[in-house]
Amino acid sequence: MKKEIMEWIKTIALSVLIALVITTFVRPTLVKGYSMYPTLDQYDYLIINKIPYMLHAPERGDIVVFKSHLKTFEGKEKDLIKRVIALPGDHVEVVDGKVFVNEELQHEPYTNSLYTPGEVDTVVPDGMIFVMGDNRENSMDSRDDRVGPVEIETVRGKVFVRLYPFTKIGKVQ
Repeated sequence: MKKEIMEWIKTIALSVLIALVITTFVRPTLVKGYSMYPTLDQYDYLIINKIPYMLHAPERGDIVVFKSHLKTFEGKEKDLIKRVIALPGDHVEVVDGKVFVNEELQHEPYTNSLYTPGEVDTVVPDGMIFVMGDNRENSMDSRDDRVGPVEIETVRGKVFVRLYPFTKIGKVQ
């Protein structure tokens, strides 16, 4: 009997340890809205990986989840999902519907449209990144003063895997 109890304790302890490791490094999230269409659809169920940003800062092209200052109906700060366009010190311009980073026209085959609305001419401050949704005409992102450049500290993780819908299971590029 004593041996069986010890086995149960070991099993429970191992289960708790595994759960803690998983929740420390991985986090599920649900897409709400169409700002990342066509890359992500509303109600896509994603897993974000926290490990990359424990080791290094976000990189251009990463799809990240971050805490914004926008509020939910319950008064909590919203998590947003966007693509990293520019890094600290980069000069970002949106002119005539085209995106330039450090005076270089960006090739963005992942966007919903070849046209990016808005006029932007800014240098990304230290400790921040400039993000935009792939659905440029329907995205509240760094072009909007309510979001603005994103503090790297608020980035929760990098979008890693889509688990739902089942027809699209796999790594998110």
